Amino acid sequence: MSDARVDSWLWAVRLVKTRSAATTLCKAGHVRINGDRAKPAQHVSPGDEVRFAVEGGSPRVVVVRDAALQKRVGAPIAQAAYEDHSPPPPPPEERLFLGVRDRGAGRPTKRDRRDIERLLGRD
Repeated sequence: MSDARVDSWLWAVRLVKTRSAATTLCKAGHVRINGDRAKPAQHVSPGDEVRFAVEGGSPRVVVVRDAALQKRVGAPIAQAAYEDHSPPPPPPEERLFLGVRDRGAGRPTKRDRRDIERLLGRD
């Protein structure tokens, strides 16, 4: 068999921690195969480009080399199963620093939350 389910493949090549996490990513629409949204049962083949983003992480772009992997494999085999074309992470000085709230300041108010959202560009 030369292809595998995308959720199973993402887990097998150690790009996500659990298969259920990979399935959740697919169902939420965070996984794209060759630019199209992927359902968990969609198959990947060698040469396919898989884009996904794990929450809190930078977006990943990988090209499938070996799609026959159905079970989790060791790290050296997993790394040989794909080519990583992900953009490099920004240098530390360009990363956004989130200030730490003072101890005892309590929960942010609605105004504070809106200011934080505006600062982060999530308007």
